[in-house]
Amino acid sequence: MSNNNSPQVKYIGIAGNIGAGKTTLCSHLGKHFNWEVQYESSDDNPYLADFYDDMARWSFNLQIYFLNNRYKQILNVLNGDKTVIQDRTIYEDAMIFAPNLHDMGLMSTRDFNNYNDLFQLMTAQIQAPDLLIYLKASIPTLVSHIHSRGRDYEESINIKYLKNLNKRYDDWIEGYTAGKVLVINSDDLDFKNKPEDLGKIINLVQGELHGLFQ
Repeated sequence: MSNNNSPQVKYIGIAGNIGAGKTTLCSHLGKHFNWEVQYESSDDNPYLADFYDDMARWSFNLQIYFLNNRYKQILNVLNGDKTVIQDRTIYEDAMIFAPNLHDMGLMSTRDFNNYNDLFQLMTAQIQAPDLLIYLKASIPTLVSHIHSRGRDYEESINIKYLKNLNKRYDDWIEGYTAGKVLVINSDDLDFKNKPEDLGKIINLVQGELHGLFQ
């Protein structure tokens, strides 16, 4: 399809809990708007399976991996000449996942402070997305999506963990001031299987992009 977004839009981020549908929506929006897609790279993550097996042991390693991976992605976006849509943002690692692990006693205060210092250093050198799309989803929707994709290491994710993350996501989005936010409720829209639902989201995104330059 044609690239009908303004060249001034460089960086779109999709935020959302595990199983919210970020990767699917990234793919669809990337194809429609002719954007390059930066995926989270869960399948080749060397720590993810170990993390779900023993969160306390591998939490710091996993979060550092994500932080490094996303930081490199953003540098490539900012130094490049293409519009990029990113599957989960660097801010979610530091505002959602790392604090949640720390509060659950699954990451030591020493490791959390070390991680946070590194995050502050990195984010001082980058910019927030031109548009942040938050995929909001209830626990039943998240669980359904997680089970349907059949990743063995995700079978051990418990409901309390997902609930804690959802609460942190809602609080973070409510206080987000770094840029424009579009909230999409993925409970109400089956954009994977229904073209008309995807069309609704595309129209919403197009409207937000147009509004950036008003």
